[in-house]
Amino acid sequence: MTDEHEWLEADGLGGFASGTARGVRTRRYHGLLLTATTPPTGRVMLVNGVEVWASTPEGRVALTTHRYAPGVDHPDGASRLRAFTIDPWPTWTWDIGGGRTITGELLVTRGVSRAVLVWTLDGAGPVHLEVRPLLSGRDYHALHHENGAFQPVAAVAGAELRWRPYDGLPLVRCLSTGSYQPDVAWFRQFLYEEERARGLDDLEDLASPGVLTFALDDGAAICVFEAGEADVPPPCDATGVRRRVRGWMTAERRRRAAFDGDLARAADAYLVQRGQGTTVVAGYPWFTDWGRDTFIALRGLCVATGRVADARDILLEWAGAVDRGMLPNRFPDAGAEPEFNAVDASLWFVVAAGELLAATHTGRVVTRAQRARLHEAMQAILEGYAGGTRYGIRADDDGLLAAGERGQQLTWMDARAGGREVTPRIGKPVEVQALWINALAAAGERDPRWAGLAERARTAFASRFWNASRGMLYDVVDVDHIAGRVDDAFRSNQVLAVGGLPERLVTGDRARAIVDAVEAHLWTPLGLRTLAPGEAGYTGHYDGPPDIRDAAYHQGTAWPWLLDPFVDAWVAVRGDTDDARRDARERFVAPLDVYRRDAGLGHVAEIVDGDAPHVARGCPFQAWSLGALIRMEERTR
Repeated sequence: MTDEHEWLEADGLGGFASGTARGVRTRRYHGLLLTATTPPTGRVMLVNGVEVWASTPEGRVALTTHRYAPGVDHPDGASRLRAFTIDPWPTWTWDIGGGRTITGELLVTRGVSRAVLVWTLDGAGPVHLEVRPLLSGRDYHALHHENGAFQPVAAVAGAELRWRPYDGLPLVRCLSTGSYQPDVAWFRQFLYEEERARGLDDLEDLASPGVLTFALDDGAAICVFEAGEADVPPPCDATGVRRRVRGWMTAERRRRAAFDGDLARAADAYLVQRGQGTTVVAGYPWFTDWGRDTFIALRGLCVATGRVADARDILLEWAGAVDRGMLPNRFPDAGAEPEFNAVDASLWFVVAAGELLAATHTGRVVTRAQRARLHEAMQAILEGYAGGTRYGIRADDDGLLAAGERGQQLTWMDARAGGREVTPRIGKPVEVQALWINALAAAGERDPRWAGLAERARTAFASRFWNASRGMLYDVVDVDHIAGRVDDAFRSNQVLAVGGLPERLVTGDRARAIVDAVEAHLWTPLGLRTLAPGEAGYTGHYDGPPDIRDAAYHQGTAWPWLLDPFVDAWVAVRGDTDDARRDARERFVAPLDVYRRDAGLGHVAEIVDGDAPHVARGCPFQAWSLGALIRMEERTR
């Protein structure tokens, strides 16, 4: 167990708890109660952690460890850690000496911003536990520092404590089976080493309003943190707290056991509430719901896991957001206007909606009215794209889709560094054509005018994208909208022309040549490189300050989500036989699943280094990465 092994507990509202297996917080996002005030956005960190000490006949020992500047770990609780598991929720076991152990559990309940902490003694007492809450009250992207405005005084009502660290923030409620002693203290200079490694500010001060004490030999110590004022149950005594926690744990254990395997249970973390509907969080800890990520991820998280009703609800929630043929790619945290800055997000919506409608029956999972609403959104997108919309997006005379203008980065390769677009890809990007033609084919099932345009685009694609000299596809044709100019960089985008989508644009010998080249030069055990080694600009490691990382984001960094179309194509070009599926499972699916069970602790990261040893980077819990693994598992059965 290391500080790099991170766990996640999500509440279904956009809030969550996260941390490391050893208990050392290494990110500004690690905490116990991080709540979404306008689900799934408006996230604020309320309870960052706790400091826990056990008093035994032999002396006082710590169960927790924090890292302080300039790199000091204190106290030494991590040295007593003997076991950690995420099943059914994060659980730690410490050896406190004298033949005694203490087990600590952390449960985040679904649908409520609530973190339940339970400590249980195994061995003879007497043992007392002291728990100090560490509070902030800040935007989850920010850091907190000692100041005079923090309000540390708790209102006490029975077994419940109430704090409001700052005006305008949600109330923090604490139910416990212990006794509380006010004792305000500031803990200064926490060091978050993952933030330092990313070139960001990395020091924080937290306030502790007091100490909760428990007699563990009298029963488990329980501390429950909740956010907000709505539906607050009446205060209760310690017996009532135990009864409530037993009920929450029983219900949550039953809910988690009902999932068909641990992949499906992990997928549940990303499906969250938005208004009265459902959406997908792109990744934890720093993403909210993004259009492109949502439509890619739900194919694995929902459709492949049998949660077709959730896929329906998510697509219906987004269907009403079409504007000038485009769907937003991002809803900002601060409630600003949605950002329409992606050419592919809307096309992924059409593909996902088409797959959903093809997989369900009218009057059952999707009603006639719901089907009509999805078709209406699909038609609005294609009409907007065909006729022309923002950023030069339009169907060209050859039927292919042109897009892009200076100062914008519209494809999924959307990084900017030093005020410039790293991979602008203005013109006709290869994966955008694959999505465009698939979207036309999906809508053509209902409206024949799109079928004709799809056929014209297919013909143009076949004649214009094959790079005979390299035996693969061009990444972009008509670069910068200049007819005939091509970009022949060896990138992974071309896999979507041969796999991962309902319509394969390249088959036969050409498809086999593409797949073989991708396997030879772009494949890593945890993802496909975005640029082949040896190509101009290739960068094998994603680390350092923001501009350096952004410049490497799509220049060789490998992405797990791209393994889904690659594996689909790999199996297809080998005849889709049982042997091909078995071989693909052993060669490509197994390494990612091993990572997920070990270093990923049930989840899959956003990206990994293109160079060995392929260290996981970026967002540690990414929706479309997990969705890709689920689809790969299904494809290779």
